[in-house]
Amino acid sequence: MHDHVESPVQSVGALSERARTVFRDLVETYLATGLPVGSRTLSRTGALDLSPASIRSVMQDLEELGLLAAPHTSAGRVPTEAGLRLFVDGMMQVAEPQPDEVAAIEAEASRSGTSLEDVLARTTAALAGLARCAAVVAAPKVEMRLRQIGFVPLGNGRALAVLVGNDGSVENRLLELGAEVSPALLQQASAYVSARLSGLTLAEAGDRLREEIASGRAALDRLTADLVTRGLAAWSRDQAGAVLIVKGASHLLNGVDIEHARALLEEVEEKEALLRVLDRARVAEAMRIFIGAETQLFALSGSSVIAAPFRGGDGRVVGVIGVIGPTRLNYARVVPMVEMTASRLNRLMG
Repeated sequence: MHDHVESPVQSVGALSERARTVFRDLVETYLATGLPVGSRTLSRTGALDLSPASIRSVMQDLEELGLLAAPHTSAGRVPTEAGLRLFVDGMMQVAEPQPDEVAAIEAEASRSGTSLEDVLARTTAALAGLARCAAVVAAPKVEMRLRQIGFVPLGNGRALAVLVGNDGSVENRLLELGAEVSPALLQQASAYVSARLSGLTLAEAGDRLREEIASGRAALDRLTADLVTRGLAAWSRDQAGAVLIVKGASHLLNGVDIEHARALLEEVEEKEALLRVLDRARVAEAMRIFIGAETQLFALSGSSVIAAPFRGGDGRVVGVIGVIGPTRLNYARVVPMVEMTASRLNRLMG
């Protein structure tokens, strides 16, 4: 299901067969070249058994219907956003992703030895490279499960907390302790985490630590308990909110003038607005294609967003992956590519 813009023509069936053929050929030629398309160009392809004059007449009709427009600098025509919407909804023949494209996404959508966020980032970067667009993923932060915390003394009242997750991810946090702490105390804190908190989420680990201190079950002195608490807190601060990863923004600069490029990059930087656009695919639980002004965010630059939700093991939507590109992007190629990537993330999240 897609969002629609107002157009005098709401379905392909409202066009004559001749108009449909001219319109489809013109749009496909435009999407392939990015250039305005003239009647002579269409007549030379041989696909239309029509004279340039007949094609010109049909193009004029399509322009009056609001499906084509004539740029000032060219005798050719380009599809309007309403025309692109009609083409995408009613005429487009999607192409199956190539085996090498599938393999490139498969290679990244693997969780072994790295965090889920890293996998999402790598998969998004691979999609950006294949689609030659910017690619974006929005997902909730996955609650990390703790394997162990190691504490490394750095001197001057500081220590490094080395946090290892059950998925093998490793992160470091600097702790300002304010006073020197003995290596034995650091070792005790690490041993307690491994023995009593391993396998828990950060929130669960904090709850258990507080319970055991309150009931006297935690065989920890006050300094050690404080150290463990601060180690957990240092990690927890980064675990809230949604992950929004944008990769391949440089692709948006190809063939675009400086002012247009600046507007587009500023829009992509609008993280909250971008999340709202992607959320429309999440709420609909289906692939969405937004063309140009159909989203307030990209009305200025005239960009398109193709977004598809992906699901967790319980079947509920947990995130959205998509691409951002010019309205003249290759929809027939990119739409199935986004769908394929979302299906691989379904498997990963399951």
